[in-house]
Amino acid sequence: MKKQKFVLIIFIYFLSLLNVNSTEPDVFVQSTVNRASKILSNDISKEQKIEELKKIAKDTVDINGIGFYTLGSARKSLDDAQKKKYAILFEQYFLKSFSSRLAEYTNPEIDVFGKEKLSEKYTIVNSLLKATEQRPEVKIDWRIYTKNPENPQIRDLIIEGLSLARTQKEEFASILNSNNGDINILFKTLEEFSKN
Repeated sequence: MKKQKFVLIIFIYFLSLLNVNSTEPDVFVQSTVNRASKILSNDISKEQKIEELKKIAKDTVDINGIGFYTLGSARKSLDDAQKKKYAILFEQYFLKSFSSRLAEYTNPEIDVFGKEKLSEKYTIVNSLLKATEQRPEVKIDWRIYTKNPENPQIRDLIIEGLSLARTQKEEFASILNSNNGDINILFKTLEEFSKN
């Protein structure tokens, strides 16, 4: 009986630890946004901002998950070496695309105002990019992957109803369809973008 009680106490203790360490998706998004805003408002060069933003993306975005989602059904026909090459090329492409676009903003103010739990694995977090004299207010929804509550990750951004991951998937599908499904053409496109 004592042994069972001891096991129960240990079990409750570990559950409490899990709850302490889990990060709520809305808190995770707001803290990620705050980190990016701090970098963007710093008096440093655009190149330095880009490098710092890349670090945030590596910490918070499921780049690999997005990469294979955007490849669509074409991923099924890749061998292990091609998958490895694609993962490397997509990460370089994503980090450059993400950081160079974001570096154009100066001190973006984003307020998180809601969340909707879709399942154990996904939560949508709602936010608003505040309007300035240069741009209107923009609604941004974040698709957060929460399979591991201690390490939530961004899987998609939906800007004014437009999914960036789905848009990217359509773009890659168009490249592959125009080139008889030749994955090497897509590899070349990603390489050229990352080099320029």
